[in-house]
Amino acid sequence: MDAHLRDLRYFVAVAEELSFTRAAADRLFISQPALSKQIRRLELEFHTPLFVRDRRTVALTPAGSALLPHARRLIEEWKQARRAVAEAASAQEAVLTVGFQTSIGRGLIPAVTATMGRLLPGRRLRFRQVSWTDPTAGLANGDVDVAVAWLPVPDDGFSWKVITREDRWVALPAGHRLAALDVVPFAELADEPFIALPPEARALRDFWLADDHRDVPARVAAVAETADETFEAVASGLGVVLLAAGNAEIYRRDDLVYRPVSGLSPSELAVAWRTGDDREAVRVFAEACCLCTDAATATG
Repeated sequence: MDAHLRDLRYFVAVAEELSFTRAAADRLFISQPALSKQIRRLELEFHTPLFVRDRRTVALTPAGSALLPHARRLIEEWKQARRAVAEAASAQEAVLTVGFQTSIGRGLIPAVTATMGRLLPGRRLRFRQVSWTDPTAGLANGDVDVAVAWLPVPDDGFSWKVITREDRWVALPAGHRLAALDVVPFAELADEPFIALPPEARALRDFWLADDHRDVPARVAAVAETADETFEAVASGLGVVLLAAGNAEIYRRDDLVYRPVSGLSPSELAVAWRTGDDREAVRVFAEACCLCTDAATATG
């Protein structure tokens, strides 16, 4: 059986990080045991070890060093092939697929659609909602061409421009002890149970738990994969959740109360794409997102 390209991608990640832990967590978004299993499979395919491992270090064997440039070349050629196919298919269908995880709102899509229609007549936008389990909002596996996503997104292989910055608010069940406050200090939320994004969301999960503002880890009461699941869990009294100020209006419900939170850095909504994807439609969409937001801010 020939090696899969995925196995080569896993191999390159470990070879560049020289750490199974960092490669799994920061580059591949899989568990370390799963990564180790795939590397062992690749070594069995080549009938030789590719890494020398001990408890503290990871190093390439001569065979691993010989494989590395070829693996990089094959991965890059496959990326170029996917881009070429995507561009041809997109041009044929005249469709640009946009990934998102929470409702975009903010008047952005009508404005961007109008701009796209003016600059690229005949080009249509198709929208695809992606679970929080994919921190790239569908970009990593090629399901979407561009994404409107909350930062942070993974650094490796993706580029973005910030569309807007918004303060973080909190969603509380109606009748919660903090609902009477006009502004909730984050210190008042530190001991509250939180609804969290899935572990696969990694840095994005940490951001919406405000881990960088805590002395102790958040108390996670439940995990939700979509915005709708999140707000249902809050309404049920399972916990609270942080959200962007604009989403407090988009997801307004009678059984929830939304309040601004003091003491937190703002959230950032961005348009993101795969680094190196220089298709005209991707560039125009990204520029239109930023221009339309700037225009709305100037007239707001």
